[in-house]
Amino acid sequence: MADYSLIADTGLSLIRMLREGLVPDLVPHTDGIGLAHPQDKGDMSLSLYLYDIKENMDARSSEMVDQGDRLRYPALALDLYYLITAHSSSDVLTRAIDEQRIIGKTMQLLHDHNILQDDDLMGALRGSGTTIRIVKEELPLDTLMGLFPNGPYKLSLGCRVGPVYLDSTRTKPISRVRERQFNLKPKPR
Repeated sequence: MADYSLIADTGLSLIRMLREGLVPDLVPHTDGIGLAHPQDKGDMSLSLYLYDIKENMDARSSEMVDQGDRLRYPALALDLYYLITAHSSSDVLTRAIDEQRIIGKTMQLLHDHNILQDDDLMGALRGSGTTIRIVKEELPLDTLMGLFPNGPYKLSLGCRVGPVYLDSTRTKPISRVRERQFNLKPKPR
């Protein structure tokens, strides 16, 4: 469970894992992998774009969390949806091959590291006991095309990451039982 930085920390955790697997073999420097829309990629070789966030109804909880003198409302379980796009700045003859190599290695890394936990996580997620799953997401072609409104479609992967738990800031004060009273009535005969 984590605070509002959870969404950014999840993206940074993915980037860290991908950097460890792609740099320097396929991507020359760590700044070549980052969070960006595929059309605003700058000089990146691999962009991760968070295109949707949905509540995970299967992981939803209604149990309050005991914090001593307060009860915290349950965390919000979320699934994060990313579009991962490869970009190459090489000449037109080798550009597609470079991008396919980057996508192939990315698919391999996502398969091999489909669960992120403990030391794999960044920011508020680190040390929280959180386990995050990465699942390849099949995207309909019209959804993919809609993510590239001002240019041609580029080969991309979709993945769902989660559930991640966004802590509630809402609490409810409670008081402990300090006294008990019993009223005993004689049993009717």
